[in-house]
Amino acid sequence: MTLTPLVARPAQSARHRRAGALMVLPAVAATALVVGGGLGATVLQSLGLLPVVGEAELSFAAYTRDPDALWAAVGVSFWVAGASTLIAAVVGMAAAVVIVSGRWGGRVVAALGAATVTVPHLIGAAAIGLLLADGGMLSRMLGVPPEAWPAFVGGPLWAAAIAEFAWKESAFIALVVTGTLATRIARYDESAALLGAGRWQRFRRVFLPLTAPTLLICSAISFVYALASYEVSWLLGRTYPEPLPVLAVRLFQGVSLDSRPDAAAVAVVTSAIALAVVAGTFAILRRTAVWR
Repeated sequence: MTLTPLVARPAQSARHRRAGALMVLPAVAATALVVGGGLGATVLQSLGLLPVVGEAELSFAAYTRDPDALWAAVGVSFWVAGASTLIAAVVGMAAAVVIVSGRWGGRVVAALGAATVTVPHLIGAAAIGLLLADGGMLSRMLGVPPEAWPAFVGGPLWAAAIAEFAWKESAFIALVVTGTLATRIARYDESAALLGAGRWQRFRRVFLPLTAPTLLICSAISFVYALASYEVSWLLGRTYPEPLPVLAVRLFQGVSLDSRPDAAAVAVVTSAIALAVVAGTFAILRRTAVWR
């Protein structure tokens, strides 16, 4: 009689997994059809097998026609996405600590984060541009003439674009991490405090382990978004070198249809980097307790 529950539990678990898989199957199938079809068509066009004009012929010319511009775009995209994601992760994590503290300042930070998330990136880019441009609001408030103001907008460091991504994504990370900690942080933090752990020990032993998986996932989402975002880099960045999405759109909108395969090649490179980041994130998550 004692063997029946032990045998039934794995069977019930398997049935639950199959039921869950069947429930998400329609959404997964629709997403795979749309994303897979679009990505497949882009790959074929970049290889010359789906030409807009002319005969189909396998060729890697779209990837090798201007390698300097392509590698420069990859470098700029990595710099903007990586720097903004790092800043957003640090700021978002600090904001989450303030929010879960339960004090009035935490409520203010939570309200500001919720308001920031609702602002579209296009509006945010325009606001950052008006704030940080030479002759903008900040330079006028500080009384700095335009010729002496640093080149935040259109400068070599892409400071304005990084600031916009960091500002928006830090609010997203803060709210998601707060949601993860809201039901668990108080219990574990109180237990650690009763055992004699100080603030730094509780932060290192309790807060970081609880937030690491969520922070990693949010950072990957923020990195991929910043990597593929067009409007922010186009409004706040330089004309050369261009990030990957700006380069792809410019080539796609070119007068000559011969540049369409080049635009498709840039889109394929962008997608490959994004998929590699997602795969790396899952590989790291598989080593954590949250996956098991």
